[in-house]
Amino acid sequence: MSYPSVSQPAAIAWRQVLLGGLLVAIGDIAFATTLWFSWTQEGLTRVFQTIAVGVLGKGSYEGGLTSAWLGAALHVFMATMFVVTYTLVARRVPALLRRPWLHGPLYGVVLYVMMNFVVMPLSRVGRSPSFKHLDWISASIVAHMVFGVICVLFARRALRR
Repeated sequence: MSYPSVSQPAAIAWRQVLLGGLLVAIGDIAFATTLWFSWTQEGLTRVFQTIAVGVLGKGSYEGGLTSAWLGAALHVFMATMFVVTYTLVARRVPALLRRPWLHGPLYGVVLYVMMNFVVMPLSRVGRSPSFKHLDWISASIVAHMVFGVICVLFARRALRR
């Protein structure tokens, strides 16, 4: 398998990036729904409304399916941006493609930190996670480590020659 050199960045197979983003989004929703919500229509609506809070504020919960669809779109967009970011950086630093079982979990920790201590506080959510629930935080970090591996594997696929 050949990866790009620093001097000649490879073309990107965007379909692989999009598939990776969709897989991360589905995995994260499955994780969040299992841990914090329920697998009912109300639970799924609520999980996506909770994502839309970042843009709409608390009014998201009164927005019905419209705010839930917005939350779903935002979620898929963010998950895809995780893969896009890794792919673009790895395109310039090909060594990041060589050890997915090392770089993926590390990238997942970076994703967790960025989402919880930069993105959420800057959004209308306005808070980082509560340290009262260390079990939830630990589970979230592990889940993000898995999502990081997915990002690396799909970046590899996107940059194969």
